[in-house]
Amino acid sequence: MNIRTLIIDDEPLARGRLRQLLEAESDFEILGEAADGAEAILLAERLRPDLLFLDVQMPEVDGFGVIARLTTDPLPAVIFVTAYDKFALQAFEVHALDYLLKPFDRERFQRALGRARALVQQRQSGDLSRRLSSLITDLKAGKEEVKFIDRLAVKAEGRVLFFKIDDIDWIEAADNYVSIHVGAEEQLHRETMASLETKLPPTRFLRISRSTIVNVERIKEMQPMFHGDYVVILKNGTRLNLSRNYRDKLNHLLGKSSTG
Repeated sequence: MNIRTLIIDDEPLARGRLRQLLEAESDFEILGEAADGAEAILLAERLRPDLLFLDVQMPEVDGFGVIARLTTDPLPAVIFVTAYDKFALQAFEVHALDYLLKPFDRERFQRALGRARALVQQRQSGDLSRRLSSLITDLKAGKEEVKFIDRLAVKAEGRVLFFKIDDIDWIEAADNYVSIHVGAEEQLHRETMASLETKLPPTRFLRISRSTIVNVERIKEMQPMFHGDYVVILKNGTRLNLSRNYRDKLNHLLGKSSTG
Protein backbone atom coordinates (compact mmCIF):
# COMPACT_ATOMS: atom_id res chain seq x y z
CA MET A 1 0.00 0.00 0.00
CA ASN A 2 1.35 3.42 -0.97
CA ILE A 3 1.48 6.05 1.77
CA ARG A 4 -0.24 9.12 0.30
CA THR A 5 1.77 12.15 1.43
CA LEU A 6 1.57 15.96 1.47
CA ILE A 7 4.63 18.19 1.94
CA ILE A 8 3.92 21.47 3.74
CA ASP A 9 6.64 24.06 4.28
CA ASP A 10 6.90 27.77 3.50
CA GLU A 11 10.50 27.37 2.29
CA PRO A 12 10.86 26.12 -1.33
CA LEU A 13 14.28 24.62 -0.61
CA ALA A 14 12.91 22.67 2.34
CA ARG A 15 10.04 21.32 0.23
CA GLY A 16 12.48 20.36 -2.50
CA ARG A 17 14.69 18.49 -0.04
CA LEU A 18 11.74 16.49 1.31
CA ARG A 19 10.44 15.78 -2.18
CA GLN A 20 13.85 14.53 -3.35
CA LEU A 21 14.18 12.16 -0.39
CA LEU A 22 10.61 10.87 -0.69
CA GLU A 23 10.87 10.21 -4.43
CA ALA A 24 13.49 7.55 -3.66
CA GLU A 25 10.94 5.59 -1.57
CA SER A 26 8.70 3.26 -3.56
CA ASP A 27 5.95 3.05 -0.94
CA PHE A 28 5.40 6.82 -0.63
CA GLU A 29 3.20 8.74 -3.08
CA ILE A 30 3.51 12.56 -3.09
CA LEU A 31 0.03 14.03 -3.58
CA GLY A 32 1.13 17.65 -3.58
CA GLU A 33 2.81 20.51 -1.75
CA ALA A 34 1.64 23.56 0.15
CA ALA A 35 3.56 26.71 1.07
CA ASP A 36 1.35 27.92 3.93
CA GLY A 37 -1.08 26.66 6.54
CA ALA A 38 -4.26 27.84 4.83
CA GLU A 39 -3.36 26.07 1.57
CA ALA A 40 -2.36 22.98 3.56
CA ILE A 41 -5.78 22.74 5.20
CA LEU A 42 -7.57 22.96 1.84
CA LEU A 43 -5.35 20.30 0.27
CA ALA A 44 -5.57 17.95 3.23
CA GLU A 45 -9.36 18.22 3.38
CA ARG A 46 -9.68 17.57 -0.36
CA LEU A 47 -7.02 14.87 -0.85
CA ARG A 48 -7.26 13.12 2.56
CA PRO A 49 -3.58 12.06 2.73
CA ASP A 50 -2.22 9.32 4.97
CA LEU A 51 0.77 11.43 6.03
CA LEU A 52 1.78 15.08 6.37
CA PHE A 53 5.34 16.39 6.47
CA LEU A 54 4.37 19.59 8.24
CA ASP A 55 6.50 22.63 9.02
CA VAL A 56 5.87 23.97 12.53
CA GLN A 57 6.81 27.60 11.99
CA MET A 58 4.76 29.21 9.21
CA PRO A 59 3.15 32.66 9.02
CA GLU A 60 -0.54 33.20 9.80
CA VAL A 61 -1.47 29.51 10.41
CA ASP A 62 1.38 27.45 11.87
CA GLY A 63 1.71 23.68 11.79
CA PHE A 64 -0.21 23.18 15.03
CA GLY A 65 -2.98 25.41 13.73
CA VAL A 66 -3.25 23.21 10.64
CA ILE A 67 -3.79 20.09 12.76
CA ALA A 68 -6.26 21.87 15.03
CA ARG A 69 -8.40 22.92 12.04
CA LEU A 70 -8.49 19.63 10.14
CA THR A 71 -11.88 17.92 10.18
CA THR A 72 -10.97 14.68 8.40
CA ASP A 73 -11.62 11.50 10.35
CA PRO A 74 -9.28 9.88 11.00
CA LEU A 75 -6.59 12.55 11.00
CA PRO A 76 -3.47 11.92 8.89
CA ALA A 77 -0.25 10.83 10.49
CA VAL A 78 2.14 13.76 10.95
CA ILE A 79 5.91 14.15 10.83
CA PHE A 80 6.52 17.67 12.10
CA VAL A 81 9.45 19.64 10.67
CA THR A 82 10.86 22.37 12.88
CA ALA A 83 13.85 24.63 13.28
CA TYR A 84 13.26 25.24 16.98
CA ASP A 85 10.36 24.72 19.32
CA LYS A 86 11.45 23.47 22.73
CA PHE A 87 8.01 22.72 24.09
CA ALA A 88 6.90 21.00 20.90
CA LEU A 89 9.89 18.65 21.02
CA GLN A 90 8.90 17.63 24.54
CA ALA A 91 5.30 17.10 23.44
CA PHE A 92 6.37 14.95 20.49
CA GLU A 93 8.21 12.64 22.85
CA VAL A 94 5.27 12.39 25.25
CA HIS A 95 2.80 11.54 22.49
CA ALA A 96 5.13 9.30 20.46
CA LEU A 97 4.85 11.46 17.34
CA ASP A 98 7.91 12.10 15.25
CA TYR A 99 9.64 15.27 14.09
CA LEU A 100 12.58 16.34 11.96
CA LEU A 101 14.76 19.05 13.44
CA LYS A 102 16.23 21.24 10.70
CA PRO A 103 18.78 20.69 9.32
CA PHE A 104 18.40 16.89 9.21
CA ASP A 105 20.44 14.27 7.36
CA ARG A 106 19.36 11.25 5.31
CA GLU A 107 19.86 8.85 8.22
CA ARG A 108 17.52 10.83 10.46
CA PHE A 109 15.02 11.07 7.59
CA GLN A 110 15.06 7.30 7.16
CA ARG A 111 14.25 6.84 10.85
CA ALA A 112 11.34 9.24 10.43
CA LEU A 113 10.06 7.20 7.48
CA GLY A 114 10.11 4.06 9.60
CA ARG A 115 8.09 5.90 12.22
CA ALA A 116 5.75 7.18 9.50
CA ARG A 117 4.95 3.66 8.33
CA ALA A 118 4.02 2.70 11.88
CA LEU A 119 1.98 5.89 12.33
CA VAL A 120 -0.07 5.19 9.21
CA GLN A 121 -0.94 1.73 10.53
CA GLN A 122 -1.97 3.25 13.88
CA ARG A 123 -4.09 5.79 12.01
CA GLN A 124 -6.45 2.99 11.06
CA SER A 125 -7.18 2.24 14.71
CA GLY A 126 -8.02 5.80 15.69
CA ASP A 127 -5.25 5.88 18.31
CA LEU A 128 -3.26 8.49 16.39
CA SER A 129 -6.22 10.87 16.24
CA ARG A 130 -6.59 10.68 20.01
CA ARG A 131 -2.88 11.38 20.52
CA LEU A 132 -2.90 14.30 18.07
CA SER A 133 -5.83 15.81 19.95
CA SER A 134 -3.91 15.40 23.21
CA LEU A 135 -0.87 17.02 21.63
CA ILE A 136 -2.85 20.09 20.60
CA THR A 137 -4.30 20.37 24.11
CA ASP A 138 -0.85 20.15 25.68
CA LEU A 139 0.63 22.65 23.24
CA LYS A 140 -2.05 25.19 24.08
CA ALA A 141 -1.37 24.70 27.79
CA GLY A 142 2.36 24.91 27.22
CA LYS A 143 2.11 28.19 25.34
CA GLU A 144 0.37 29.66 28.36
CA GLU A 145 3.15 28.46 30.67
CA VAL A 146 6.10 29.22 28.36
CA LYS A 147 4.91 32.51 26.99
CA PHE A 148 8.09 34.25 25.84
CA ILE A 149 10.89 33.05 23.60
CA ASP A 150 14.58 33.28 24.49
CA ARG A 151 15.90 32.91 20.94
CA LEU A 152 14.59 33.39 17.44
CA ALA A 153 15.04 31.08 14.44
CA VAL A 154 15.29 33.00 11.15
CA LYS A 155 15.17 31.25 7.78
CA ALA A 156 17.62 32.79 5.31
CA GLU A 157 18.60 31.42 1.88
CA GLY A 158 18.11 27.79 2.80
CA ARG A 159 19.74 28.17 6.21
CA VAL A 160 18.30 28.66 9.67
CA LEU A 161 20.01 31.36 11.74
CA PHE A 162 19.55 31.47 15.50
CA PHE A 163 19.59 34.73 17.43
CA LYS A 164 19.43 35.08 21.19
CA ILE A 165 16.83 37.73 21.82
CA ASP A 166 19.23 39.50 24.21
CA ASP A 167 21.50 40.12 21.19
CA ILE A 168 18.77 41.85 19.17
CA ASP A 169 19.09 45.67 19.10
CA TRP A 170 15.80 46.56 17.46
CA ILE A 171 13.12 45.21 15.13
CA GLU A 172 11.51 46.97 12.18
CA ALA A 173 8.25 46.13 10.39
CA ALA A 174 8.45 45.25 6.69
CA ASP A 175 4.94 44.32 5.47
CA ASN A 176 4.39 40.66 6.48
CA TYR A 177 8.04 40.42 7.51
CA VAL A 178 10.14 41.99 10.22
CA SER A 179 13.73 43.11 9.92
CA ILE A 180 15.88 41.89 12.82
CA HIS A 181 18.84 44.18 13.65
CA VAL A 182 21.74 42.54 15.52
CA GLY A 183 24.81 44.76 15.54
CA ALA A 184 25.78 45.43 11.93
CA GLU A 185 23.73 42.44 10.75
CA GLU A 186 20.17 42.68 9.43
CA GLN A 187 17.94 39.69 8.61
CA LEU A 188 14.40 39.46 7.31
CA HIS A 189 12.10 37.15 9.28
CA ARG A 190 8.72 36.06 7.94
CA GLU A 191 6.40 37.05 10.77
CA THR A 192 4.17 40.02 11.45
CA MET A 193 5.11 42.67 13.97
CA ALA A 194 2.02 41.96 16.06
CA SER A 195 2.75 38.24 16.23
CA LEU A 196 6.40 38.65 17.20
CA GLU A 197 5.59 41.27 19.82
CA THR A 198 3.49 38.77 21.78
CA LYS A 199 6.46 36.37 21.98
CA LEU A 200 9.01 38.85 23.32
CA PRO A 201 9.31 39.54 27.08
CA PRO A 202 7.77 42.98 27.70
CA THR A 203 10.34 43.75 30.40
CA ARG A 204 13.06 43.76 27.73
CA PHE A 205 11.33 44.68 24.48
CA LEU A 206 8.94 47.58 23.96
CA ARG A 207 7.07 48.74 20.91
CA ILE A 208 7.74 52.44 20.46
CA SER A 209 5.88 52.95 17.17
CA ARG A 210 3.76 51.01 14.70
CA SER A 211 6.90 49.89 12.91
CA THR A 212 9.51 49.58 15.69
CA ILE A 213 10.26 47.36 18.67
CA VAL A 214 13.38 48.15 20.67
CA ASN A 215 15.51 46.20 23.14
CA VAL A 216 15.41 48.59 26.11
CA GLU A 217 18.89 47.51 27.23
CA ARG A 218 20.26 49.05 24.01
CA ILE A 219 18.84 52.51 24.72
CA LYS A 220 21.44 55.20 25.48
CA GLU A 221 19.21 58.29 25.64
CA MET A 222 15.97 59.88 24.49
CA GLN A 223 15.49 63.39 23.16
CA PRO A 224 12.09 65.17 23.08
CA MET A 225 10.80 66.32 19.72
CA PHE A 226 7.65 68.17 18.67
CA HIS A 227 4.09 67.17 19.57
CA GLY A 228 5.08 64.63 22.20
CA ASP A 229 7.36 62.55 19.99
CA TYR A 230 10.84 61.45 21.08
CA VAL A 231 13.99 60.32 19.35
CA VAL A 232 15.35 57.14 20.93
CA ILE A 233 19.12 56.85 20.50
CA LEU A 234 20.69 53.43 20.86
CA LYS A 235 24.19 52.73 22.17
CA ASN A 236 25.35 52.01 18.61
CA GLY A 237 24.12 55.43 17.43
CA THR A 238 20.91 54.25 15.75
CA ARG A 239 18.14 56.85 16.01
CA LEU A 240 14.54 55.64 16.27
CA ASN A 241 11.27 57.52 16.68
CA LEU A 242 9.02 57.02 19.70
CA SER A 243 5.54 58.00 18.49
CA ARG A 244 3.20 60.03 20.69
CA ASN A 245 0.67 57.22 20.25
CA TYR A 246 3.03 55.07 22.33
CA ARG A 247 3.62 57.65 25.06
CA ASP A 248 2.27 55.19 27.65
CA LYS A 249 5.57 53.33 27.11
CA LEU A 250 7.61 56.40 28.03
CA ASN A 251 7.67 55.95 31.80
CA HIS A 252 8.65 52.32 31.37
CA LEU A 253 11.46 53.28 29.04
CA LEU A 254 12.72 55.97 31.40
CA GLY A 255 12.65 53.53 34.31
CA LYS A 256 14.59 50.86 32.41
CA SER A 257 17.17 53.28 31.05
CA SER A 258 17.82 54.85 34.45
CA THR A 259 18.50 51.49 36.05
CA GLY A 260 20.44 49.91 33.14
